Amino acid sequence: MGKFKSKYDIFRQQTRIIVHGTTTKAGRIFDLILLGVILLSLFLIIMETVEGFDAKYHSQLVFLEWVITIFFTIEYILRVISIDKPVKYIFSFYGIIDLIATLPMYLSLFFPGTSILTVVRALRLLRLFKIINHPHFTSQSIHLKEAINASKGKIIVFIYFVLICTIIIGSIMYIIEGKESGFTSIPTSIYWTIVTLTTVGYGDISPQTPLGQIFASLVMILGYGIIAVPTGIITAEFAKRNINSNTNSDTFKTSCAKCNTVIQNKEALFCHHCGNKLNDFIGSS
Repeated sequence: MGKFKSKYDIFRQQTRIIVHGTTTKAGRIFDLILLGVILLSLFLIIMETVEGFDAKYHSQLVFLEWVITIFFTIEYILRVISIDKPVKYIFSFYGIIDLIATLPMYLSLFFPGTSILTVVRALRLLRLFKIINHPHFTSQSIHLKEAINASKGKIIVFIYFVLICTIIIGSIMYIIEGKESGFTSIPTSIYWTIVTLTTVGYGDISPQTPLGQIFASLVMILGYGIIAVPTGIITAEFAKRNINSNTNSDTFKTSCAKCNTVIQNKEALFCHHCGNKLNDFIGSS
């Protein structure tokens, strides 16, 4: 029993190095192969919607999709059994995405047509950032996440304000144009308002009266301002965090005693390159 356990532990360790490792050669090769399989899967899903191509190669497409699904299933199981805290991985962002990527083909056995949902595998391409694992990309992604979180309250208030505006504008257009111009109800008018404010403009409903056209022009101009506001909020927060980061990097630096990698994160306890504990400062404020 002990011998079996020892072999199982060795298997788990080697699997963890390959499947979860992004700094080892084997781990990087596996991740690159995984990205290639994901891209192939997306290509097959896209081509399946092309009628001429699907009619000619339907059976081959389905076969390859099942092969890829089985590959992802085995990979997911290996990720779960090889990690020390499987529950943490299962409910993590990447864990949920990995699970969702395997489900559509199995669901298609009971619900025909759901196999097209395998397009969610595109989210697995986010692993590219984990493979690159470059400090610049890591810090910028952290700054973006922090900027979005910091802007969340402002954006929610802004969206609430926009929803109120769409109801008011839609009601006004319903009164101005009426059913004769296609504004058959206030919900329909609100739909037109949303389409106009977002500058999409489907053209299925349009004002016919001069007053309605003038009012619609004002709504279109307002739409450009509405699009710019949330972008400006996030951009301002992102710039603020970049400035703070650059300020901290100018006043603080430390190097890893093991690999000599320069660390500019003041709160870092371990080297992001080799994992060694940081203790040698080469400069500080």
